[in-house]
Amino acid sequence: MHCTLDIEASGFGRHGYPIEIGYVRDDGRSWCTLIRPHADWTHWDPTAERLHGITRDALLQHGRTPAMVCRQLNEGLGGRTVYCDGWAHDYPWLARLYDAADMLPSFRLESVQQLLDDQARPRLDPALQRLRATLGRHRASADARVLQQALVQTLGG
Repeated sequence: MHCTLDIEASGFGRHGYPIEIGYVRDDGRSWCTLIRPHADWTHWDPTAERLHGITRDALLQHGRTPAMVCRQLNEGLGGRTVYCDGWAHDYPWLARLYDAADMLPSFRLESVQQLLDDQARPRLDPALQRLRATLGRHRASADARVLQQALVQTLGG
């Protein structure tokens, strides 16, 4: 199995920032946390909130600081290659998180597309859609587990 990660954000675009991050490791261990917005992270998109169901107040009350989150990510994912299905969004959000913590990741984030050949590529999206149909809202660790399961279905073992 492959290690997978997902990030929920305050909104899309250059002003969006990470608000929840979750992963599922290759050994099945999972982890997820809310992220307390850094002082200069102010953008909030109500459309994004409707997708993930996380309020800014919940982040302020229950979120961990970027430094705490980055330390835990580095401990849990150190040395691994971690895959996501939204790399164009997730990579900048992860960079923004680590910049706020003044840290560097101890793992490498890659696009799930790197795992897929021409035959597997068209099978991933239908597998993701089937598995996501069982979820309610988008949440980071649930989405990471769905991606991992879709990869197993698409690639085998």
